[in-house]
Amino acid sequence: MASGNVFFDDMRTSPEVIDPPKNEDLVDVSEHVNDPIQFSPKSNITVSSSVRELLECPVCLNAMYPPIHQCSNGHTLCSGCKPRVHNRCPTCRHELGNIRCLALEKVAASLELPCKYQNFGCVGIFPYYCKLKHESLCPFRPFNCPYAGSECTVVGDVPSLVAHLKDDHKVDMHSGSTFNHRYVKSNPHEVENATWMLTVFSCFGQYFCLHFEAFQLGMAPVYIAFLRFMGDDSEAKNYRYSLEVGANGRKMVWQGVPRSIRDSHRKVRDSHDGLIIPATWPSSSPAEIARSSSSGSLGESGRNSNPLPNLSLFLIHTHRASPSCTVW
Repeated sequence: MASGNVFFDDMRTSPEVIDPPKNEDLVDVSEHVNDPIQFSPKSNITVSSSVRELLECPVCLNAMYPPIHQCSNGHTLCSGCKPRVHNRCPTCRHELGNIRCLALEKVAASLELPCKYQNFGCVGIFPYYCKLKHESLCPFRPFNCPYAGSECTVVGDVPSLVAHLKDDHKVDMHSGSTFNHRYVKSNPHEVENATWMLTVFSCFGQYFCLHFEAFQLGMAPVYIAFLRFMGDDSEAKNYRYSLEVGANGRKMVWQGVPRSIRDSHRKVRDSHDGLIIPATWPSSSPAEIARSSSSGSLGESGRNSNPLPNLSLFLIHTHRASPSCTVW
């Protein structure tokens, strides 16, 4: 039905396509996320909460980006949620149609907002349509909990995650000269029952997670050991580590770069980026960890009733003259 207003009738039948701000393509946020000059704080920029609420999708509660849809009563909704509500306005239940809220899209294009990770230390101010891209790469964005024994949803910076791992997951924490890893296996013939206690240790003023677990490689039961760095990938590349397992006169060695905890435990495991030990090598028993000294001296191996191979970890900082952190 025609409204009698040629302008609005034209908007309903021929939606205008609004392009992002012209300078959007000129700003590659991935190249400037660490640039304090380009994205310096602007104390004179204030965006009222009411404007932010207007740009919030009522369904997913995320910020809306073009195309922003609206019903005939003016209620807005993001394009991602439109199919989810079956073309019905979630506020008034009227049919949505193909009406674009061009005014709100243009208002958004004129805004500059702080990064949502400002509480974690980011001080940048970004154009509305650049903000989302920056936040996906922001070096201050929190880390996911690296604990692999459960689907933990806790996020935070490294110090808070270290405290969380210690207090909530009760993982082994080591910062002294010696420490132990514990291995628990209920049935030595069933690899899927194997569990490795995650160990977090400090070295070079940083934190690292040592993982060891059982999984299936095709049809073969195997164990995998790997190291993750509690920080970003750019920092993880400053380190090298070596894993060595040996028993009965045999030895296997793996050398690599720690993976950042930005990469999930599952992603690292499934990429086979670590020391893979066949469950039958050199017997049906996996590695037992002994003790280590950060000075590099060898501690006494833990013993039990069955002879087990020893797994050792050697970590170096590539920008230092000599290595100083060894785990046995």
